[in-house]
Amino acid sequence: APPMGGQLQGKGVDVENYPGLFNVTGPAVVSLMRQQAIAYGATFEADVVVGIDASERPMKVKTNSSLIETHSIIVATGAESNWLNVKGEYEMRGGGVSSCATCDGHIYRGKHVLVVGGGDTAMEDALVLARTSESVTVIHRRDTFRASKVLAQRVSEHPSISIKWNTVIAEILGKPLSSDANDGENVDLDAPAEKVVSGAVLKDVYTGEETKVDVGAVFVAIGHTPTTSFLEGVVEFNPEHAGYVLTQGTSTKTSMPGIFACGDVADSIYRQAITSAGSGAAAALDAERWLSEEGLGNEESDFEAELLADIMANDGRRSAEEYNVYEEAGGRVSGMKESTGAEL
Repeated sequence: APPMGGQLQGKGVDVENYPGLFNVTGPAVVSLMRQQAIAYGATFEADVVVGIDASERPMKVKTNSSLIETHSIIVATGAESNWLNVKGEYEMRGGGVSSCATCDGHIYRGKHVLVVGGGDTAMEDALVLARTSESVTVIHRRDTFRASKVLAQRVSEHPSISIKWNTVIAEILGKPLSSDANDGENVDLDAPAEKVVSGAVLKDVYTGEETKVDVGAVFVAIGHTPTTSFLEGVVEFNPEHAGYVLTQGTSTKTSMPGIFACGDVADSIYRQAITSAGSGAAAALDAERWLSEEGLGNEESDFEAELLADIMANDGRRSAEEYNVYEEAGGRVSGMKESTGAEL
């Protein structure tokens, strides 16, 4: 995997919904996980997977710079949030721009927030945020929601939620992040000032009229795209959720024996760090069990066992033969001490 990481790596605020972790950011969590994996013998290749050849065994994983042969594969490449690609959005991710209301909603308690989207995820995010935010405004580019009738009705009837139909966000506005650290000596005057969300410019899709609103956060809920394009033609995908890998029952097995999928590549519902970690553990157990059933264990250990068996067998045959210490010294020596004979 490339070193830039996934959604957790890009989460600059604290991770709040992972048991045992407190006051720690996403990149810090990823760093600790990486250190632990290395301590137990894992190696990392800073490459991007571009394809998998499962037509023969061992399978071949093609990266942008190498070819890796393997008996089993666990796919944990995650999913990428879909973004608006408007001015101010990228610069303020983690500073009021988020794609996870469940993760970050509590940070903006008592503030006015926006939710962008019209599907079930947007409805769920709006309802979650309405518990703690001063008000929630749902921005949707059409005049009807794509979400289920029940969720859409709950949002429409909620007293803390308002809806702006036929509207898009044209720009996300920000203000400089005030910090006492700026008074210190180690300040990079050439670096751009960090900003947090202070408002947004809304645009009517029909009239083009723009309106400025003051908000503390913008939650983008327009879907996710699983990072699974390199698996096309290799495994089956979920017909109800485009791009998500189809797994068998409650396991992490895919339609291709030896390939397992975990985390956001197969989970279109929860998409949380803790649920991904749990499914990752399940995938490891599934892969280990499959390797054992196929007789594809640790080849290094198998080689060592075979080598030890050969050595023991040779020693057994050697002990049955007549042993002469002088032959070990390089030749037959008579009438001399063994040490002298060895020196000769």
